[in-house]
Amino acid sequence: METEKDIVIIGAGLTGLALAYYLKKAGKNVLLLEQSHRTGGVIDSVTEKGFTYEKGPSTGVLGSLEIIELFDELKAKCVLETASKTSANKRYIWKKSRWVALPSGLVSGVTTPLFTLYDKFRILGEPFRKKGGYPDESIAEMVVRRLGKSFLDYAVDPFLSGVYAGDPYKLITRHALPKLYALEFNHGGFIRGTIAKHKGVKAQSHTNAHKITREVFSVQGGLKNLTEALTNEIGYDRILLGCTETKITPVSQGFSITYTDPSGVKKELLSHKVVTTIGGYALSELLPFADSHFIENISNTTYAPVIQVAAGYNKWTGVKLDAFGGLISSKDKRRILGVLFPSAIFAGRAPLGGAMLSVFMGGMKNKEMLQLSDSEIEAIVKQELRLTMKTTNDPDLLRIHRYQHAIAQYDIKSQKRFESIAALEQNYPGLILAGSFRDGIGMSDRVKQAKMIADKLINE
Repeated sequence: METEKDIVIIGAGLTGLALAYYLKKAGKNVLLLEQSHRTGGVIDSVTEKGFTYEKGPSTGVLGSLEIIELFDELKAKCVLETASKTSANKRYIWKKSRWVALPSGLVSGVTTPLFTLYDKFRILGEPFRKKGGYPDESIAEMVVRRLGKSFLDYAVDPFLSGVYAGDPYKLITRHALPKLYALEFNHGGFIRGTIAKHKGVKAQSHTNAHKITREVFSVQGGLKNLTEALTNEIGYDRILLGCTETKITPVSQGFSITYTDPSGVKKELLSHKVVTTIGGYALSELLPFADSHFIENISNTTYAPVIQVAAGYNKWTGVKLDAFGGLISSKDKRRILGVLFPSAIFAGRAPLGGAMLSVFMGGMKNKEMLQLSDSEIEAIVKQELRLTMKTTNDPDLLRIHRYQHAIAQYDIKSQKRFESIAALEQNYPGLILAGSFRDGIGMSDRVKQAKMIADKLINE
């Protein structure tokens, strides 16, 4: 039996690393167990041949005070990099064989070809429309009801493809976009809510609320430097890598955690408390004791499969890269979800005069694409980039990354999932289930969740 621990964390992705960092800082005897032979989870950056690209998430948003404060604490080890505002604030939408800038104000909103004239006029009546009466209304249903079909097709659908790789008809507004839902529920509509929210920010200007800029961010040298900084702060003496066949069992003193180490030796340790940060799909094996009904509601969490392709050009000859990227509506039936332009918003991502692009494929509406071979994916990417980005040459670097369980979907099953998580945590005190299947999917959400859990554990 190994030394007893205060807290054991399962999974060394961003959530687990941030949590371990906060707990160690508070003096807790914490241990982190990870199945793979590296920390960071899906966050991983590569520099080769003059290019720097991400294998997982490409960017984050400074959407919580927690992640802003974390970067401030780690600034000596990892340098926050915010995107060029002139480019980051500009987003393209593909419509009928060309890129169209998403409106950013009243004038562009009136003149844009993205939305129909009928829906543009309907905007005037949006503040006066009745609230929806169905709590599990999908995002598509809410947007069509309040704004119109063209807003769904050429604003919301591509946005959700880019963020969730999801289907707007299946994502539930109050779970997937709670802030959007609150605008209607609390204020009667999107426009009314936005005005009220703006007034609220002004009223709170004396607090730290102004620090939440919602700027697009990365890290100098790639996002991997964030997870490596956290890893170094925690220390490898508190991290066990290559742990397989991990199982948790409640015992009188707390929990027994058994695992097989990299050399094949089975080991056991005791912990007063355990936090899991792994995907819902893996929890049934980790928690064999859990009530089957509850664990089923969690393990059947839907995840969007995603292919991310890094495409690097030594010399760029295509359309002007003056934006965050371009997203594609499912209405246009293209074989990619969108293209991000990392080298347009962050320095040092491509050789001078070149470009680094991130191409996304698959998602909930194109799950079958994950079964394509590398050569088939490569051919599609080259063809799509020639068409959409007007390139005259193929990429000098092309790297394909597949993720079967990329992004948790906040669909109709979510409420039962949240209720089951609460029930399990209540039935087994000291057990906490964390991760992207609750509390949001973005990096900012992950750090916020970790800080919330850490505060709870520290103050108990």
